[in-house]
Amino acid sequence: MTVTATPGLPPTPRSHVHPPRTPLAVPLTWAVLLVMLGLSWQGADMRPLDLLRDSGNMARFAADFFPPDFRDWRHYLDEMLVTVQIALWGTALAVVMAVPLGLLCSGNIVPSWVYQPARRIMDACRAINEMVFAMLFIVAVGLGPFAGVLAIWIHTTGVLAKLFAEAVEAIDPRPVEGVRATGAGPVAEIVYGVIPQVLPLWLSFALYRFESNVRSASVVGIVGAGGIGTVLWEIIRSFQYGQTCAVMIIIIVFVSAIDILSAQIRKVLV
Repeated sequence: MTVTATPGLPPTPRSHVHPPRTPLAVPLTWAVLLVMLGLSWQGADMRPLDLLRDSGNMARFAADFFPPDFRDWRHYLDEMLVTVQIALWGTALAVVMAVPLGLLCSGNIVPSWVYQPARRIMDACRAINEMVFAMLFIVAVGLGPFAGVLAIWIHTTGVLAKLFAEAVEAIDPRPVEGVRATGAGPVAEIVYGVIPQVLPLWLSFALYRFESNVRSASVVGIVGAGGIGTVLWEIIRSFQYGQTCAVMIIIIVFVSAIDILSAQIRKVLV
C-alpha cells in the first residue's frame, strides 16, 4: 500500500493529499456549471411553457389511467417476481466481480499501471446503459430473462467497482500498517487491514444497487429481456392505460417493499 508520512503524524494515503484551494476555486466552479447549463438549454430543447399550454391534454391523458385495471394481476405479479429475480442475480454476480475489480481500481493499494487500465474498463461498463447491453445480449443468447441478468451484471459491476474503490481509497492506513508490521504479506494486509474497514460500506452499496436494479430490470424487459417490462411495453403499445396503471402500481409497491427490506437488512448487517 503506497503511503506518505510526515514526522509526528500518521501515514496518509498519497491519493488523498490535496493542494490548498484557491479563493476563486468555488465561485469559478459555480460559474462554469451555470455557463454549461445555459449552453445546454437549446440542445436539451427546454420548453417549460409547453407544460402550461398542454396541461389540459396532459390532464385528459392522465385521466385515462384511472381506474387501474387489475384483471390480469396474477400474470403481472408473476412477471414482477421474474423482474426481481433478474435484479437479484445481476446484482449478486456484479458483487462477486466488483470485489476484486474494486481493489484493482484503488490507487492506494495497487500501482498506477494496474489501477488506471482497470478504471478505464470499469468506466466502459458504466458508460453503456443496461438497455444497450440487453439488446446486445439478446442477439447473443436470445430473448428472455437471461439477457436481462447479463445486462444488469455488466453495468452494475462497473458501478460497484467504482464505489468499492472509493471506499478503499478513503480507509485509515494505520490498521494496514499494523498488519504489515507483523510481517504479513499484501493479501493479509487486504484481508485484515482493508476489508474490515470497507465491508459495511460495500454491503450498503450492494443493497442500494439491488434496489436500483429492480427498477432497471423493469425497463430492460421493454427490449425483450424478460420480466414486467415486456408486459408493460405490450399494454402501452395497445393503449391499455388502465392496465398500464395497474402494472405501474405493482412496480411501485415492489420497489417500496424492497426499499423497506433493504433498510432493515442494513440495520442488521452494517
